[in-house]
Amino acid sequence: MDEEKKVMFHEMELDDRILKAISQLGWPHPTLIQETAIPLLLEGKDVLMRARTGSGKTAAFTIPVIQKILNLKNTSTHQCIKALILSPSKELCGQITSVINNLTLKCSREVRCIDISQNADMQIQKSLLSDKPDIVVATPSRALAHLKANSMRLKEDLAVLVVDEADLVFSFGYEDEIKELLGHLPKIYQAVLASATLSDDVISLKKIVLRNPVTLKLEEPELAPSSQLQHYHLFAEEDDKAAILYALLKLNLIRGKSIIFVRTVDRCYKLKLYLEQFKISSCVLNSELPAAIRCLSVDQFNRGRYQIIVASDEKALEKPDGGLLGEEEFTKKKKKKSKRKKDKESGVSRGIDFQHVSNVINFDFPLDVTSYVHRAGRTARGNNQGSVLSFVSIREKPLMDAVEEHLSKGFNGQQVLQRYEFALESVEGFRYRSRDAWRAVTRVAVREARLAELRRELLACRRLQGYFEENPTDLAALKRDKALHTVRIQPQLAHVPEYLLPAALRSDDTEADTEASTPAPPKKRKQAGSFGSAKRHKYQARQRDPLKSFELKNLKKTPAADDG
Repeated sequence: MDEEKKVMFHEMELDDRILKAISQLGWPHPTLIQETAIPLLLEGKDVLMRARTGSGKTAAFTIPVIQKILNLKNTSTHQCIKALILSPSKELCGQITSVINNLTLKCSREVRCIDISQNADMQIQKSLLSDKPDIVVATPSRALAHLKANSMRLKEDLAVLVVDEADLVFSFGYEDEIKELLGHLPKIYQAVLASATLSDDVISLKKIVLRNPVTLKLEEPELAPSSQLQHYHLFAEEDDKAAILYALLKLNLIRGKSIIFVRTVDRCYKLKLYLEQFKISSCVLNSELPAAIRCLSVDQFNRGRYQIIVASDEKALEKPDGGLLGEEEFTKKKKKKSKRKKDKESGVSRGIDFQHVSNVINFDFPLDVTSYVHRAGRTARGNNQGSVLSFVSIREKPLMDAVEEHLSKGFNGQQVLQRYEFALESVEGFRYRSRDAWRAVTRVAVREARLAELRRELLACRRLQGYFEENPTDLAALKRDKALHTVRIQPQLAHVPEYLLPAALRSDDTEADTEASTPAPPKKRKQAGSFGSAKRHKYQARQRDPLKSFELKNLKKTPAADDG
């Protein structure tokens, strides 16, 4: 669409308070999905919107919801819950709530929003719902639990229902909850489905939720264009992956915030402990972490506390592609899958708004095309630039070929995954360091790292504070529990000596100094009585002593006649 034909926010008949909030957020003009969807939603139509990750779908449905509530405030006689927004993960619910809070900055008294997705006490959330906030954000299971407990009633006054990331709702196992939840809603309400794809699950959800909807399927690629998002691949096996990552980070060849994706939770911690040995700080994100910790990690990453986040994309493990990997580790994980409790209301590679991400690194190549697209969608969001670097082993090459074939269709057959030129032999010194550090992170070290994290969580848990007050001996025992020896930190590894740097990255002064100092170190001045002088005299004395040198000097031979 031409720039002249773009519909601006101030032309959409939005409330001045919303426009001021949008201005403060620094949004110069609506994105394509916002420009198309907002006018339709303001007309009261049911809408199914499909747009790629990072295209602004959240604002596309929250702005009309806020505007509709402000309009209803002029005619309604009592306070009630007017909008219910459902999302499959707690992280997404927190993100949606944050967007709403930013958009209602100038009308926070008129439009109130609460997030009940967290596993907080039901009674506490019931008291918050008793105030009848205008907007409730929740996961389907949490919303249904409160509806059954009569903590909130939507049968008479609900005006808008929104289902975000609709293509994930059924895959997260919420099909039964959605169908039962619809029985608690009024007969007439406006509904919105937002999704990154139009899968069979979305079509099924469309049939039971929407009435005569307008379907917005924007003609745009799944990912940002090549001018905004670059894709690279690098062939490397396990040990080399770690060495290359270490070199890239330490030599500042990768700059800005980065998300490193691995396949399993254990590899999450292995990579974190590996990077810690080189004083490279990072945080982990996976479905086994408590929701509060996951949200805190995302918040710290977005605020710049960490530049690197190591995330496990376990959703891909649920539907492996025909055993292309055949890894022993993958098999063991599947056997042990039921032993570890995972939060089904968590999502890493989808939906979460990681802010200002410059790089996505696939340390483990994704198991299918969809997973690659969703991972890559974490960067180059909005108008920002981004890059994706994928490490590919020999066994993973068929997976890369499948991704290349799929993505090239959207780029007129052009090659999308460009080869990343990296001369590993030029950083051979890094490889030796990396190999020792990678092997130092054993299974025991990973397990103990997770135990340490669990202990920190127990000490910080508010729910257990009352128990610890009544049982101080348990608290003392937990605090003085034996120290966990995960991985020995070697301070010297944090520094990269000059001789390890590739010649191309050395300055002229550095090379001159290195060449001058390496072959012939400067001679020290020898003074009388110095250590060098004493050492020389000691050596000379040893030469003179026949018992030590086994040499006889200046000894005259006695004539044979004298022997008689």
